[in-house]
Amino acid sequence: MAKLESASNPVRGRSVWALFFSLPIFAWAMYDFANTIFSSNIVTVFYPFYLKETLGSSEEMNQIASTFITYSNALSSFFLVLLSPLFGVWIDRTGKKKAYLVPFTLVAIIATFLMGASAVWDTNKEWLGLNTSILGVILFFMVAKFFYNSSLVFYDSMISDLGNEREIPLISGFGVAVGYVGTLVGLVAFLFVHDNHFESTFIPSAVMFLIFSLPIMFLYKEKRQRPVASHKSLLSGYREIWTTFKDARKYQAAFTFMIAYFFFNDAIATAIAVMAIYANTVMGFSTGQFILLYLVSTVSSVIGSYLFGYVTRSIGPKKAVTIVAIILIVAISLASLATSQSIFWVAGSLYGVSMGAMWVTSRTLIVQLTPEEKRGQFFGLFAFSGKVSSIVGPLLYGSITWAMASTGNLASRVALGSLLVLVIIGLIVHMRVPQKLQNPA
Repeated sequence: MAKLESASNPVRGRSVWALFFSLPIFAWAMYDFANTIFSSNIVTVFYPFYLKETLGSSEEMNQIASTFITYSNALSSFFLVLLSPLFGVWIDRTGKKKAYLVPFTLVAIIATFLMGASAVWDTNKEWLGLNTSILGVILFFMVAKFFYNSSLVFYDSMISDLGNEREIPLISGFGVAVGYVGTLVGLVAFLFVHDNHFESTFIPSAVMFLIFSLPIMFLYKEKRQRPVASHKSLLSGYREIWTTFKDARKYQAAFTFMIAYFFFNDAIATAIAVMAIYANTVMGFSTGQFILLYLVSTVSSVIGSYLFGYVTRSIGPKKAVTIVAIILIVAISLASLATSQSIFWVAGSLYGVSMGAMWVTSRTLIVQLTPEEKRGQFFGLFAFSGKVSSIVGPLLYGSITWAMASTGNLASRVALGSLLVLVIIGLIVHMRVPQKLQNPA
């Protein structure tokens, strides 16, 4: 009887369904649902389309619009780099995560509302050669994206409180899969678009972000953790960041993967930011066609993230990350060289699989490679690595489109192809990551 029970309950006493629908895990996953609406609606789809419609009037100006999109993403990430390492220190000092996640989320939601308000502001005033209304949208986008990305440091680190080592891969896959279902729901904002006025989607996106964040705000009960006593000033955290960085180097496995993750995230974050405008300007996708492509990519992400939870548990997170990186290489190669929309459809689907699966496998590998008592600091450092790459990748892409703007769409193809080099470098570094947590050197 005991053997039968063990076989039917592969996660040490909790069935898969009991695991997924326990209140803490459900509330945690619903936040993935909520924040992915912001990520997909604002970062990936409607903000890029808004800038393309307001700035792009030719092939050359389309490249300039791409530069504004990538540079605003890079500037937001720059400020995140300055502060995100502190967030991990806060977690370890106070033992709190939700207490920071909630206010950061609310600021991101308010800034998204203000993007919509600024977009409909009818003014003839200009600054730096741009209409003040457009500049307001760009400014509030950077604020919203900063606080959205900041909240993810606390959100990601919550996963270690939700289950044991065997459960975490399934929980991670479930969260990402639920998040991409949120993408499908969030795209109902497309119904508000009339005559290519994409600014009408900003406020509905903010409302959905708020509504689906309510479960984690009101239903998630954070476990009490013993804080690390400290009477140091907040600014002393910067010294601790340097200490944490030096300490992380002692854990060679985690430190090496952090370098590899830098390059993987570099390509992924940049591709997310330019996906819409690349499909529209280079591949000739209409807005409706791109939304359909994005839906297909999202479904691929849902399937990939869920399945890779099981793949990760079966073969281990390191091998799983390797497979995902190879899929990403194929996707970017096809997208940058595609001469027909059908090939780009294949590329988009493969990219969707790799994007969802990379987050599942990476989070699990981070947990495996880091000591429990330092996990908050390591998540902060991995956020730091990811956000530095979120500066470098968009700056690289935007600089190429700016420098080669006179060549038209060739500039975007070269810029996208440059991401392929980054993934290959990341894969080479990743192959040197040991399978398990090592004792500090």
